[in-house]
Amino acid sequence: MSPSAQFLSASEAATRLGVSVKALRLYEQRGLIAPARTSAGWRAYGPGEMARVAEIAALRELGLSLSQVARVLGGDSESLEPALAVHQAALESRVHQLVDTVDKVRRLRADITGGRVIAASELARLLGPASKFSVAFDLPWPWGGERFELQDIRLLNYIIGPLGSGKTRLAKCIAESLPGAAFLGLDRLSHGGAAKSLLHRDLALKSRVDQTLAWLTEDGATVSEPLIGLLAGLETEGPTALVIDMLEQGLDKATQEALIAWLRRRGSACRPLFILTRSSSILDLDAVGSDEAIILCPANHSPPTNVRPYPGFPGFEAVATCLASPEVRARTEGVIAWRPRTNSAG
Repeated sequence: MSPSAQFLSASEAATRLGVSVKALRLYEQRGLIAPARTSAGWRAYGPGEMARVAEIAALRELGLSLSQVARVLGGDSESLEPALAVHQAALESRVHQLVDTVDKVRRLRADITGGRVIAASELARLLGPASKFSVAFDLPWPWGGERFELQDIRLLNYIIGPLGSGKTRLAKCIAESLPGAAFLGLDRLSHGGAAKSLLHRDLALKSRVDQTLAWLTEDGATVSEPLIGLLAGLETEGPTALVIDMLEQGLDKATQEALIAWLRRRGSACRPLFILTRSSSILDLDAVGSDEAIILCPANHSPPTNVRPYPGFPGFEAVATCLASPEVRARTEGVIAWRPRTNSAG
């Protein structure tokens, strides 16, 4: 094998390691890896860089921020303790779920031994992934009262659609119909002072927000009033689910990327979130996991539909068209679509 055969392109390395090309670029930007370059200037990942990326990916799975990863790789193992505590809690939650599943199987076996016939639908319901929440309601305008049911509620549920598609109305209906849910609107952007006042009164909430801020800033986020207002809502205890209007509003690209990485590490015991977004940093179609779902509100006001993050799946192209980079979203913030009025004679 020639030396060059041991080196992989960015896409080959990402596929081999189970990470995205975007993640490789981020690791390079933060100085964690330094891929070689071909004579044509393309990045090339050799055995050393591949091993390094595998270590980084494993540490990220434990919930470490990129700054914590850098310290651990530099020999500071004490940075592992808080992340391992969170990871242990998530594993214990999964153990409880497995115990529940074992109990279901044991009962089913006893029923079968006793002569009871088990229907396939019952088996699927008992052994399938259990969702703690479901919601059903009549769709508002512009849909015209059609019944909408959402059974497969994940930890992260993205609501997306073009301007005028009704996605905000859908989000508010979910918040109103889902028992114990709360709607976190854009008024959080103008209530930065109120959020700080709340944090001064509620020291437990302030501690949670400060801890999350520390994680986010280590991962590249910029502290700002919009971020503090958002975290105050996210860390408030009580609501069984949160519906968040335009999660990315007021946040720069690095903050959006750090925020969504943190949300993905919350663990299966956390309450579900419904996130309105049109940012490709928040909804990265290459990074959507098994605990995430995409709800598309089509431009033609067909009923909302679930879309899988795979090219060729119905609705995928529509979702991709709605998304834009944080830089583009910032330039178009506040822009309202305008359509010339036609005269009655036409």
